[in-house]
Amino acid sequence: MSNHDHIEGHDAHAHGEGMDKKRIWTVFFILLALTALEFLIALGFVHHWGIIQKGTVLNIIYIILTLIKAYYIVAFFMHLKFEKSGFILTVGIVFIFIIYFIVLMMIEGGHLNDSFTHQPIFPHK
Repeated sequence: MSNHDHIEGHDAHAHGEGMDKKRIWTVFFILLALTALEFLIALGFVHHWGIIQKGTVLNIIYIILTLIKAYYIVAFFMHLKFEKSGFILTVGIVFIFIIYFIVLMMIEGGHLNDSFTHQPIFPHK
């Protein structure tokens, strides 16, 4: 009986450590506001009113907003914010390496594409 009480108390402590209904709704409305801002930028400022031109600045704005949304999703809904700092550091480093390798592969793919267009493997006779 005491083992069951210990497990039950541990589960309640682990999953309810900072996520009450108020915080869930707060995070939900933050994510909703960020998504609405992305739609406002895309449909209003870019396409309808033409205030912002498509390009690097717009892409950077979208990337920043997406990273903020990803932080809230990972931190609160995946409970990473309530984990120990060693685990957070480990997951963060792995994530950074994955992004780094994706960027390297994209750069290498661009160089490979340029090589094949300028010096084809089987040139036309």
